[in-house]
Amino acid sequence: MKSLIEDIKNQQYKKVYLLYGPEAYLKSQYKQKLLEALVPEEDTMNFARFEGKGQNEGEIVDLAETMPFFADRRVILLDHTGFFKGKSDLIADYMASLPDYLVMIFVEEEVDKRSRMFKAVQKHGRAVEFPVQNEDTLIRWVLGILKKEGKKITRGDMELFLGKTGTDMGLIDRELEKLLTYTMGRDVISAADIEAVCATQITNQIFDMVRAVSEKKQKKALGLYCDLLALKEPPMRILYLLARQFNLILQVKELQESGCDQRTMASRTGLAPFVVKNYIPMARKYSAEELRSAVEDFTQTETDVKTGRLNDVLSVELMIVKYSSQNTRE
Repeated sequence: MKSLIEDIKNQQYKKVYLLYGPEAYLKSQYKQKLLEALVPEEDTMNFARFEGKGQNEGEIVDLAETMPFFADRRVILLDHTGFFKGKSDLIADYMASLPDYLVMIFVEEEVDKRSRMFKAVQKHGRAVEFPVQNEDTLIRWVLGILKKEGKKITRGDMELFLGKTGTDMGLIDRELEKLLTYTMGRDVISAADIEAVCATQITNQIFDMVRAVSEKKQKKALGLYCDLLALKEPPMRILYLLARQFNLILQVKELQESGCDQRTMASRTGLAPFVVKNYIPMARKYSAEELRSAVEDFTQTETDVKTGRLNDVLSVELMIVKYSSQNTRE
């Protein structure tokens, strides 16, 4: 990312850029920075956008070969075309002879780093990855925004906020805007403010349901399941996310037993440290063998639904009842 800023600052651009990775918010921000630097606002003749799969490579190359009209540069944006996941030999070959007036910008979520396209960009331009940001980076980013707005927040309340939003920076930005509006006239953001205006994402609602299951609060767990169904969440997706949560609890349990600290657990599981902290109490409620059995059980249940042996709505309910039934307490 620093290399992109340097290119813009020095006005020395590569002939081809690839912005890729799962962090859509940052990717969009840097795409916009590049376009604003390369394309004058009033110039619509020397800029072209190709969006989505199924684009004609020959048409793109023909346009690239067209000299810019009363300008120094022609810019072509290729947005999520899928060229880096399939066979795109024409454009891959063309990158070796890009004209001096041309800048091509590819934006993709997933790429095959073994592909000719990716290797061509690496050789003739700049490939910049935008991964999911880690906890420390997200916290610094949010704190920077809050500081500009004259707001303060405790570490615990920051973790509560990120626990609701997850790591999606676009979602964090939208939820933060709601919080800033809600707390207008006050300089401290509290847990009550966060609970009042920030939406809990589906995966976090699943987590709350799993926590209720682990605490043997069967009525609460089933109530949360009904809430998810009311939100039109597909039962099979709920089942998949339940299985994923139990698998994460198992991973934390095994890392716990091997003597790993919280940061090591976070690194090994791909979770933020403050998220791992929430899994540790649940991991203590099960043996590793019980968790392995649960993961296998979820896998078998998914198979039973797919083969028609079990109804999808009932399948999740049965799993919730099974793993929250012992010593049930409200």
